[in-house]
Amino acid sequence: MPRRTSPPPEALATPEYWDTRYTADPTPFDWFRNPTSIHPFLTKHLPPPISNPSILHLGCGNSLLPEDLHKRNYKDQTSIDFSEVVIRDMKAKYEGFEGLRWEVMDVREMRGVGDGKFGVAIDKGTLDAMLLGSLWDPPEEVRRNTKAYIDEVARVLKSGGLFLYITYRQPHFVKPIITREDVWPDFEIESIQEEGGMFEYFGFVMRKK
Repeated sequence: MPRRTSPPPEALATPEYWDTRYTADPTPFDWFRNPTSIHPFLTKHLPPPISNPSILHLGCGNSLLPEDLHKRNYKDQTSIDFSEVVIRDMKAKYEGFEGLRWEVMDVREMRGVGDGKFGVAIDKGTLDAMLLGSLWDPPEEVRRNTKAYIDEVARVLKSGGLFLYITYRQPHFVKPIITREDVWPDFEIESIQEEGGMFEYFGFVMRKK
């Protein structure tokens, strides 16, 4: 496997970087916890499979999470990423899996996605890839990218829909970015930490009013 190196932070918000990375190393990779480790968080908050919620994976990469949820009988999942390379590979890998769809799309401008289309949106590392520089006073690029992204997530969620966001960032940095008092007046924050784990992650739970 090619050695993963740290790119310039600004590269993470570009499709060119990810196309190159996925071409060099197509090995499945999950940011901020593998699917099994976040089962308790997802089981607590996801609607039951019998209700067949429409799930949107934001910046899916080649995560195993859609496959994991499919095994748990979630059969209406759309995964989007702005890397044409990874979407091509995921379409080929999961051809024939009922209810798993893959689309090339930028989460900051989800063209073709109607208002209120999805019941659940899941982010596991995508927003974090847009964060660089000092988060006490984010650069204009960060403010612009994160605003466009969160506004789009709010737009494509149904009334009552859930936005589940998993991050390693401290909540006091994230709150100003994701807060939308006119969309989700409040939200829950949970600690996600495996026994013996070195790092603490946080799960944000937002419900669109």
